Amino acid sequence: MSPILTATAPATLTRRTKLFTLAGVLLALFLGSLDQTIVSTAMPRIVADLHGFDRFTWVATAYLVASTTLVPVYGKLADMYSRRAIEVAAILIFLAGSMLCGLAGEFGPLPLLGDGMSQLIIFRAVQGLGGAGLFAMAFIVIADLFAPAERGRYQGFVGATFGLSSVLGPFLGGLLTDHGTGLVPGIAGWRLVFYVNLPLGLLALWFILSKMPRLKPRGEKQPLDYISALLLMLGLVPLIIALQLNKAHYGWASGTTLGLLALAAAALALFVVRSLRSANPILDLNLFRNHVFRPAIIAVFLLGGSFLSIVIFEPLFMVNVLGVSATKAGVSLIPLSLGVVAGSMLAGRMVSRFGHYKRWMLGGLLLLLTGLLLLATMPMTVSYAQVLGYVLLCGLGLGPTMPLYTLAIQNAIEPRFMGQATAASQFFRQIGGAVAAALLGTMLTVSLAGALPPAGAVAPASRPVVVAEGAAELAGTAPGGLPVSPALRVAFARAISHIYLFTMCLVAAGWVVSLFIPELPLRRSNAEPGAAKQ
Repeated sequence: MSPILTATAPATLTRRTKLFTLAGVLLALFLGSLDQTIVSTAMPRIVADLHGFDRFTWVATAYLVASTTLVPVYGKLADMYSRRAIEVAAILIFLAGSMLCGLAGEFGPLPLLGDGMSQLIIFRAVQGLGGAGLFAMAFIVIADLFAPAERGRYQGFVGATFGLSSVLGPFLGGLLTDHGTGLVPGIAGWRLVFYVNLPLGLLALWFILSKMPRLKPRGEKQPLDYISALLLMLGLVPLIIALQLNKAHYGWASGTTLGLLALAAAALALFVVRSLRSANPILDLNLFRNHVFRPAIIAVFLLGGSFLSIVIFEPLFMVNVLGVSATKAGVSLIPLSLGVVAGSMLAGRMVSRFGHYKRWMLGGLLLLLTGLLLLATMPMTVSYAQVLGYVLLCGLGLGPTMPLYTLAIQNAIEPRFMGQATAASQFFRQIGGAVAAALLGTMLTVSLAGALPPAGAVAPASRPVVVAEGAAELAGTAPGGLPVSPALRVAFARAISHIYLFTMCLVAAGWVVSLFIPELPLRRSNAEPGAAKQ
């Protein structure tokens, strides 16, 4: 038996306690995932107030870097200390970051922190430090509360939370920015984008402190390997920054990008060496010997970019090909969110009732591939309603992928590795998304540059840069957002079609890898992993 078990077994907790704890964890997760998107629609107003147009991309990058790199660290801490203490710490850090973001620039330039825009970037990183814990702890706490046989239905709520926040975020950000000024005297509307986290976060904190058991691991504690943690962060920070850099200005072959990638590779190589020698590494590499963990991690990495490819490029198609308004383009993502919510919850419930998670994984990916194929082959005359149907189909296919891979991993590993293994599944999904987003962005630039006819005064060497910064610099746009130039409209349609085809390749690869995930019987208790089916 494992020397480390949760202090409070799920069987000893009342259903009421479990559900209140689940509510607090999901509310905290909602805040963390909401903040990945809510700021996007507020950025034009923020940039105007803080005068930081040259640094606006770093507001999102700072949050992404911090919230991604710390996920494995939180996972390791969850295997060493009370889950409740870690959840509380993550919420407090996130709320502190939110308050500071709302105050950015209020008092002018500050020593060490710089002007308002620099302050916002730094404080967004603080938010991300807390957000990493909100992401990592959601699945970990649910694993403590519910045995694998019933866990699927509750982990489905996690996928639903991500889906809901991804669509609600931009809408809420725009609403507060445009109409929030004056709701609180003296506070600009965009600052409410950050302050809105405070009451919701305090509510989540109340649930956690009053209803959540400690869920403290037992057994002998070993000191945290700070060197491996440092090496991991030294590798991940330059890697994510290199992926997030605007490739129109810092191409893949530029010295800056190559230098960051080289630094990341060196630090991650040292991290692997250190982890193999450490008695208590941040991520125990022996997990990769597990026949479920290894293919599942590869699959979630490959699938990480599928959701982003739709969220980013479907509105672009709507505006630049169909000519709808930005508002209607945003609304068109609602079916995606509804599909993710429905698919995630349905798959979770069916797995909890009948078992056999693998067939739901594979079936969901086939639905996703069908939806992506329809998106990739859309004619330029496709109707708005048809696109909504295609997006809904993609959401239904994506829904099962969010909870079930994590469930398969948790069901297959020893309880003492629960935090590390669960956090690893979230981490590799996020890294896969970052890699895919960078590649797809480059594909868009290259496809547009290659598809456009000669552009008069625009030199060939500079055209990718111009295209990446906005098609309006090559041709004016109509009020609805539709490019005046028919050639540009065709170019966007072809480029986005190529992006969906590439995304299909990633999903197909993920489907093939998923075939090699052994299906273990779902355990009825949080004990040792079950035996593989013969």
